[in-house]
Amino acid sequence: MIYQHIGGLLQKGIDTKLIEKADQIYVRNQVLALLKLESFPEINTHKTDDTIPNLLEKIITYAVENNVIENVFDDKEILSANIMNCFVARPSVINSTFQKKYELSPEDATDYFYELSKNSNYIQMNRIQKNIHFKSETIYGEMDITINMSKPEKDPEQIKRELELKSDINYPKCLLCIENEGYEGRTAYPARANHRIVEIPLGNESWYLQYSPYVYYNEHSIVLCGEHRNMKIRKESFERLLSFIEKFPHYFIGSNADLPIVGGSILSHDHYQAGRYEFPMTRAKNAFSFQLEKFSNITASVLDWPLSTIRLQSTDIETLVDAADYVLTVWKGYSDEDAAILAFSGDTPHNTITPIARMRDGLFELDLVLRNNRTTDKHPLGIFHPHEDVHHIKKENIGLIEVMGLAVLPARLKDELEEIKKDLLGQPSEVASYHNDWVDQIKMNYGERSSIEEIDAIIEKELGNKFARVLKDAGVFNEKNDYERFIDRLNE
Repeated sequence: MIYQHIGGLLQKGIDTKLIEKADQIYVRNQVLALLKLESFPEINTHKTDDTIPNLLEKIITYAVENNVIENVFDDKEILSANIMNCFVARPSVINSTFQKKYELSPEDATDYFYELSKNSNYIQMNRIQKNIHFKSETIYGEMDITINMSKPEKDPEQIKRELELKSDINYPKCLLCIENEGYEGRTAYPARANHRIVEIPLGNESWYLQYSPYVYYNEHSIVLCGEHRNMKIRKESFERLLSFIEKFPHYFIGSNADLPIVGGSILSHDHYQAGRYEFPMTRAKNAFSFQLEKFSNITASVLDWPLSTIRLQSTDIETLVDAADYVLTVWKGYSDEDAAILAFSGDTPHNTITPIARMRDGLFELDLVLRNNRTTDKHPLGIFHPHEDVHHIKKENIGLIEVMGLAVLPARLKDELEEIKKDLLGQPSEVASYHNDWVDQIKMNYGERSSIEEIDAIIEKELGNKFARVLKDAGVFNEKNDYERFIDRLNE
């Protein structure tokens, strides 16, 4: 069967335009070498017809069963990536193709690169399909809810290896460095042999576009700096975000904040996230408009959104950058004891911004989400962080994706919610104790329900409400008066 699986993979490589027919003997021989096979049957008419990820899984199963590799997570990941690397062109070819397609249309360029990243199995579509997705209506509009099931579980031998690992290897410096392109991987460091990036100059610097291996939304991409340096939100950040939108107006782009607690998971490498998706935040209406007096040709408003957000619009990038930089500068030094906001504790800064850029109706648009990472004894994880009473649903940091209205909830919830549903149906169940108050509240609000369809709808709605509360906890302003005091400071 292994030869049929290899034949099927070669055919899929041709069908998806990863390779041409003229490449198949070369690619086949490369794959044979990786599997320690010395020949290929001359008569082999049948080819396994399946998807690329499924064919890879079959081939990896063969490799384990025939002692080509050990049955260990990293060994399987490395071989899988190495096999697909035989099908993927060199970076120079991919960059050249991307640029030629860009000259015809930015959408053609990103379509090409996204399909390549999926077909090469760099984007892990089989694992992503395990995620649970639904939409939930809240007082702020429809929210996107995802229970993240795509992270693969590590086998005991993999865990043992990592515990025994004593390594001082510092290459690549992090998961976002350009040196990851084509890197084979090692124990406790992901395989990237089939990984490719394309250069997207922003300003006078080298920046690069890649797609996330575990996309949370359509064309979920990462725009990363060629230099390994810490994230920093500053004037140049706004310039880069809007420059990217000018190049790719069909995408949005945003940045995590640059401080712990309110920032993303990787603050050690300057990067942004982009994609072709309309988030709930994009559809948020204005709570009220206001005049930014120093920038009379900028349209400014406060969003009706759980996180405290100022939206700026203009046809002129330079003016918009200056206005955003002004808001950032004022906010970084802004304190308001009535709103529990302190800009500094000693020399430690607390205020920063999560910025998001897009094109809308011919206007450049920037959403500036005001963030503060101060902690207290009452809120040791952060004053403007999900509070303890919602930790049973979401305890992790609120990063860019959540800010825009897409909840990424932990995998544990899949089984926990099934137990809650059993309890609501009056069946024997084992509800985690930290969900008890929530379950009691659901019973009080909805009474008895006997239909699983009704229970499913209730749980989805209540998860949306919980997520809206999670976001509200991360908002720095609760009242219109809080906004108005800050706007007054902006207009001094």
